[in-house]
Amino acid sequence: MSRIGARDRRGMERRWRRLLLGGLAALALAAAPGAQATPTARSPAPSPAAATTTPAVPTAPTDTPVRIGVLAYEGVEAAHYDWSHVAERLNAALPGRHFVLEFYDNAGLDAAVRQSQVEFVITNGGHYVTLEAALGVSRVATLDAPSADSSAAVGSAIIVRAERRDLTNLADLAGKKLAAVSPDAFGGYLVAAREFQRQGIDHESAFAERRFVGFPMSQVVEAVANGSADAGIVRACLLESMAQAGRLRLADFRVLAKRQVPGFPCLLSSDLYPDWAIATTAATAHDSPQLAKAVATALLSMPPTPEGMAWTVPADYQSVRELYRELQTGPYAYLRETTLQGLARRYWPWLVLVFLALTGWVIHVVRVEYKVLARTAELRAALAARDEAEARMRHHQEQSEHLSRLSILGELSSTLAHELNQPLATIGNYASSLRRRQEAGRLSPEAVSEASQEIAAQADRAAAIMQRIRAFSRKRAAVREPRAPGEVAGEAVALLTGMMANAPEIVVDDRLPAETTVDMDPLQIQQVLVNLLKNAVDATQGLPAARRTITLRLAPDPERPADKVRVAVIDQGPGLSAELRARLFEPFFTTKPDGLGLGLAICHSIIEAHGGHLWAESAANAFPGSHNADITGLALCFTLPCHEHDLAS
Repeated sequence: MSRIGARDRRGMERRWRRLLLGGLAALALAAAPGAQATPTARSPAPSPAAATTTPAVPTAPTDTPVRIGVLAYEGVEAAHYDWSHVAERLNAALPGRHFVLEFYDNAGLDAAVRQSQVEFVITNGGHYVTLEAALGVSRVATLDAPSADSSAAVGSAIIVRAERRDLTNLADLAGKKLAAVSPDAFGGYLVAAREFQRQGIDHESAFAERRFVGFPMSQVVEAVANGSADAGIVRACLLESMAQAGRLRLADFRVLAKRQVPGFPCLLSSDLYPDWAIATTAATAHDSPQLAKAVATALLSMPPTPEGMAWTVPADYQSVRELYRELQTGPYAYLRETTLQGLARRYWPWLVLVFLALTGWVIHVVRVEYKVLARTAELRAALAARDEAEARMRHHQEQSEHLSRLSILGELSSTLAHELNQPLATIGNYASSLRRRQEAGRLSPEAVSEASQEIAAQADRAAAIMQRIRAFSRKRAAVREPRAPGEVAGEAVALLTGMMANAPEIVVDDRLPAETTVDMDPLQIQQVLVNLLKNAVDATQGLPAARRTITLRLAPDPERPADKVRVAVIDQGPGLSAELRARLFEPFFTTKPDGLGLGLAICHSIIEAHGGHLWAESAANAFPGSHNADITGLALCFTLPCHEHDLAS
């Protein structure tokens, strides 16, 4: 059955229903003194008492009915006839709930949703989009009429009386009287307003009068028919429905800007938009999500009504949103305030505050600038003092490093004297041997050559020892360069063993990747390593040869293996208690009877200046995770950051 046929039959039934309802209402009023008459859909302040409530098929009583607010654009009786089947079928499908219908106009339905007086709403696509943006309703289903696509079912017709030959197109309505339901009615005004806008006609100012007559929409047709309005805007198909109900003759009216849409049975003047929606309020969706789900399931599973009406999945209402955006109304009313005059008129209190804030900001900037200029001299003086202090600090650091080297040399002096004594004694022995052979007449060229070579070799050895000592003790400026830690460690071991006679075995255990480098002053790090190794040698004095071995281990730092190197000098001596280890790097603190207590303190400052850290640890804990549990003794450890190029790699 077509939409017009269904409405024709509904119109005839509606007239008989009105007579029946009127008689029943009269009997009810007579039987119940003080009872109120049924209110209309134009009640401005809706409430369960003010809105018309129609229960569905009786069910078991429930404490809280589920209220469905319905937009009654053709009046309460027509809306009741159109939508009562929804409550009836929901009551049948969900017997644990009691659904009732409450009828409102646009403003009344807005207020009902805002005041949480309904749990669901049934309204047209335009009103739904407005409620969605303002109050957070969400659609659960869209009406599916038998004669139209659910996404293209609602339009507007702009009607005039048939004898008005002076009105043939929309432009002819300029300066005329226009009737409509209300400025926010969707099919009853806004859809047609978009068509006016598309043809360059300002729907708000082009007419001599815009007369908004309110619901029911049939009042717009009556205004055009009696001449109080030159033209009117009604929902598409309303004219045909009234004609088939015998309320008017179609020949008495014409539709302007008439267009035909395949599959749509009515005359219209506009595009078509999605059909009516049933939506859940934000409160219902939040507090009773299972109810919203159950209603959606019940609606989608309902069979069509005898007129062919059913519910389908929610349609896309983007075309409705675009209409509101073009008209700058509803959810997009704020777009009207984009002109300077409109912004000034609406936001002048805020603009005054902004002006005052800017004025205060300018005053603040001027004051700050003045203070900056006034204090520039003080800042320059402070910077100069800082530079001078840094220069003094660098000088003191160089002095401390030099003192450290001299301290280490003092501790090594006896060993150095013994080491130099060996080549000197060898040279003396060979010289004495040559003299005795000469006195005995047994001096041969071969003996002279052999003695000369040995004397030269021992002299070179003594010179090399002295050269290393001079390089180590020389006062010089710090120079940083990327060096391989293992290479510097080898040089430090060579320097120490060259200075000492009967030096213990020193094992260099280099576990670093071959490409690892560290930004360092090589001589400073060499100084630190020599000092740490010398302490390890002293700690193993008097031990059996098997326990005098010293390990110099280099490996990635277990805590930060990606960007730090850990170096540890590990001995097998008696070790130190935790209390002594904590004080080991304090200036002038020493465990040696003849020590100064400066060597380790200066080593600590050198490592800190390189961005590392120096500490004492038991040998077993030098490298967590490695197999050191059976090692006794002390480990002096320090870390150094890797070269930046290695980090990038």
